[in-house]
Amino acid sequence: MNEREINKLALKIWCYHRVGHKLKKADLIMVMGSHDTRVAERGAEIFLKKYAPLIVFSGGLGNLTKGKWRESEANKFAQIALKMGVPKSKILIENQSTNTGENIILTRKLLKERRIKPKSLILVQKPYMERRAYATFKKRWPEVKLIVTSPRISFADYPNKEISQEEVINIIVGDLQRIKLYPQKGFQIYQKIPSDVWQAYQELVKAGYTSHLVSEN
Repeated sequence: MNEREINKLALKIWCYHRVGHKLKKADLIMVMGSHDTRVAERGAEIFLKKYAPLIVFSGGLGNLTKGKWRESEANKFAQIALKMGVPKSKILIENQSTNTGENIILTRKLLKERRIKPKSLILVQKPYMERRAYATFKKRWPEVKLIVTSPRISFADYPNKEISQEEVINIIVGDLQRIKLYPQKGFQIYQKIPSDVWQAYQELVKAGYTSHLVSEN
């Protein structure tokens, strides 16, 4: 399989992972930590456009930042938001979580401690993580009205010095597998996967994009 064919298959999965929600005003913006500081910029941008009165950054050190960053993802993201003009008084930080489920659980705990009860929320994540974040959130916090968004970046433009195209493809393949498997484990709500998207997944697995897969047992 040549590079053009691989990219065509990967783009199909990438597009599936984007849920396409339209932004609306909400009670809170929740920015999920990661290696990608463009997510922090997107969260700050939304706040500065007055989509919500409060922003919380969630994330300790994950697989792609542990050993590389000295400070937590949430703290690093908050610093970016401050430099963009977000007032410190409007920022909350949860810096202990290491995965999506913990992001939600520990953020809920933080908000409860502050007596903040959002009825609606804008979730900011990486483009290829929109759907899995949505599915996890609706399982862990179903009563909140949820909009998911991400940096406005195309599949072709996404790779940078922090993450290669090969890594991106491996991750989106692994995330699609999780969307299929995790509802059975109680981690996420069910999301229908179109047959052509699943076929793209199978072809990329055959081509060797398996480093982000989890055991199916």
